[in-house]
Amino acid sequence: MKKHENDTDTQGMGFLQTLPRRVVTVYIPLGIFVFVLLFPFYWMAITSFKPDAELIDRERNPFLIVSPTLAHFKKLIFDTAYPNWLWNTVLVSVVSTFASLAASVLAAYAIERLRFRGSRQVGLSIFLAYLVPPSILFIPLAAIVFQLGLFDTRWALILTYPTFLIPFSTWLLMGYFRSIPYELEECALIDGATRFEILWKIILPLSVPGLISAGIFAFTLSWNEFIYALTFVSSSEVKTVSVAVVTELVEGDVYHWGPLMAGALLGSLPVAIIYSFFVEYYVSGMTGAVKE
Repeated sequence: MKKHENDTDTQGMGFLQTLPRRVVTVYIPLGIFVFVLLFPFYWMAITSFKPDAELIDRERNPFLIVSPTLAHFKKLIFDTAYPNWLWNTVLVSVVSTFASLAASVLAAYAIERLRFRGSRQVGLSIFLAYLVPPSILFIPLAAIVFQLGLFDTRWALILTYPTFLIPFSTWLLMGYFRSIPYELEECALIDGATRFEILWKIILPLSVPGLISAGIFAFTLSWNEFIYALTFVSSSEVKTVSVAVVTELVEGDVYHWGPLMAGALLGSLPVAIIYSFFVEYYVSGMTGAVKE
């Protein structure tokens, strides 16, 4: 039986040994996927460096740059409030991410490790709360923000973003906490450790990949969020990049494509850098979250 299985595995791997088969089954699909994925970024980059004359010239090749320029970046940084928008985005995203992670760690530990009655149902209800679309939640949240006097402030975003960050982060950490052996916790309880000491000294150090994965996910959602930022903030000096770029750089029916694409390009770089540094932790965290 084992010999038959080994022969089947060998034949399956041997299918990709010839170059034509690898080209058809691996390289071409992978090339199409990479092209579709990266082409928007390429178009955004070349538009950012093209002068206005090339942007409106239909006779030139739209995929190439003849005379690259930094005028769009200069206009974006020095003639608009883009640095302030970027600072608002960083501040709101970082504070919301850390606050959400703190709440998610406590919730996930209580649901997954304390084993109280109804814990599974509570965990499922938290995940179902994540499935509620923000387009429905922003209406009651807007009333609360107005009543608290937080409209048009950064706090309006910092306090509303966790409503969609905490549910998914909690679900993700629940799956990762589930993969940690209970024997470690039982031994610590026998030695007299408290629940907080177990969480701080045992669970969290073993859950670093899961924490990084949840943090990257929360930070990305906060950075790219649009509906709440558009609804709860109206002043230019308080706006985030995702909203300010499409509202402040469009004057009526006039689209400043150069600064628009430059602002989108600069706004996407922090998230890309974070993913590039922590992609291994992100993948391992997601893998641990789906273990049973």
